[in-house]
Amino acid sequence: MFTRLREDIATIRERDPAARSAWEVLTCYPGLHALILHRFAHACWLAKRRWLARCVSQFARFLTGIEIHPGATMGRRVFIDHGMGVVIGETAEVGDDCTIYQGVTLGGTSLTRGAKRHPTLERGVIVGAGAKVLGGFTIGADAKIGSNAVVVKPVPAGGTAVGNPARVIVAATAAQAAQAAAAPAADKSAAPRNAFCAYGITPNADDPMSLAIHGLIDHAATQTQRIDEIVGALERLGASLEAMQGTDAALIDLRRLSAALEGTPQPVAGVGQNA
Repeated sequence: MFTRLREDIATIRERDPAARSAWEVLTCYPGLHALILHRFAHACWLAKRRWLARCVSQFARFLTGIEIHPGATMGRRVFIDHGMGVVIGETAEVGDDCTIYQGVTLGGTSLTRGAKRHPTLERGVIVGAGAKVLGGFTIGADAKIGSNAVVVKPVPAGGTAVGNPARVIVAATAAQAAQAAAAPAADKSAAPRNAFCAYGITPNADDPMSLAIHGLIDHAATQTQRIDEIVGALERLGASLEAMQGTDAALIDLRRLSAALEGTPQPVAGVGQNA
C-alpha cells in the first residue's frame, strides 16, 4: 500500500511542475485522493461488498469531483491531473503510467449487463482534457488522445487521435508498435517512456484536413506564379498580348491563350459580349 502511494506521489511530482513537495501532493491533489479511495472501493467490489463499494465511490466523487466506478481496474502510477468531471466506467481498464486530465469520460455505448462496455487504456496512454473514449475497445500503449476528442474506435499503439469523431493523425511506426508490444507492463525500465506530452499535444501533429487546405492554397499560389511566368515568356518572344492586358481576368480563357501562342490573338470581347 505505502509502496504504491510513494510511486503515485513520485509520479505526480515528475509530471506536474506545480507540485513542490510530497506533502503538498499528499494533501492537495484530488487525483491522488480519488485513487486511494478507489483502491478501497475496488477491494470491496471484489469481495462482493457491492453496496459498500458504491458508497465509498460516491464519497470519493463528492470529495474530489472524480467518479471512478469501483469495478474499474486502475494500474500503477496513474496520474489524474486536476480531475474535476472525470468519469471512469465499470468495465474500464487503465494501464500503468497513464495520464488523464479533467473532464475525461471513459464511457460505454452498450447496455448489455456483464459485457465489456468501457475502453481499455494500455500502458502510458495520455488522454487530454474533455476527451471522450466510448466503447469496449483498446487504446494502444503510449497513444495520445487530444483534448475534446471523441474516440469511438481503437487507436494503435503510439498513435495520436484528435477530432470529433476522432481520427488518427500520427500513426505509430513499426518500431514503436513492436517496442510497445514487447515491453512488460510491470517493467518500467524495459522500454523508456516517450517525452511526456501534456494534454495529448504532439509536436508537428497537424490535422490532415488542415494540411490538405494549406496544400490547395499553396498550389493555387504556385499556379498564379507560373501563369505570370508563361505570359512574361510569351511577351519576350514577341507574342502580342495587348488584348489580354487590362481586362477582367475572367475574360481570359484558354482559346484566346491558344490563339496568342499561335501569333494570332483574338480581339477582346467587352463585358456581356461573346468573344
